[in-house]
Amino acid sequence: MQEPNSTPALLRAMDRVLDLLARICVLIAGTAIVIMTVIFAWLVFGRYVLNDTPTWVEQVSLLLVMVIAFLGAAAGVHNHTHLSVVVFRNMVPARVRLVFVIVTDVLMAGFGGMMFWYGIELTKFKWNTLIPLIQWSEGLRSLPLTISGVLLFLFSTGHLIRLFLGRDMRQDNIDQG
Repeated sequence: MQEPNSTPALLRAMDRVLDLLARICVLIAGTAIVIMTVIFAWLVFGRYVLNDTPTWVEQVSLLLVMVIAFLGAAAGVHNHTHLSVVVFRNMVPARVRLVFVIVTDVLMAGFGGMMFWYGIELTKFKWNTLIPLIQWSEGLRSLPLTISGVLLFLFSTGHLIRLFLGRDMRQDNIDQG
């Protein structure tokens, strides 16, 4: 493992930006969970106490689930906590792991790029349609997909840059036996 002072300034700057983006993802996803909990409490209160069920809760919750799932997954890729990204790498011997690490990062970057590209198309296509009951743009449903695509691409590319510069600090990298 390299000393922090020996890390090039550009790489440190890249790490700071990617870490900040991941923290923002976690903050937004966590806030969305809290909001969803509060509005479901309102749903239960409205249904059983006021005898007047708020109909908008389901549609807003569906939007919040998209935010939670996609931003949470992107942060998981950055923080190496997304199970599907590391489980197979951890199962192979150390000598094969480098190939798995590179293939995983390249596939994730490509997948993120496709999510971004097709997410933009889907968001534009759906933007002028309104979600029933809340009258917000249908494009908001696919916007988290689009944003997550960019983040997956950036996070995976950042992993590849660190790997090729010999500064990969992941727990499951090729140095582990």
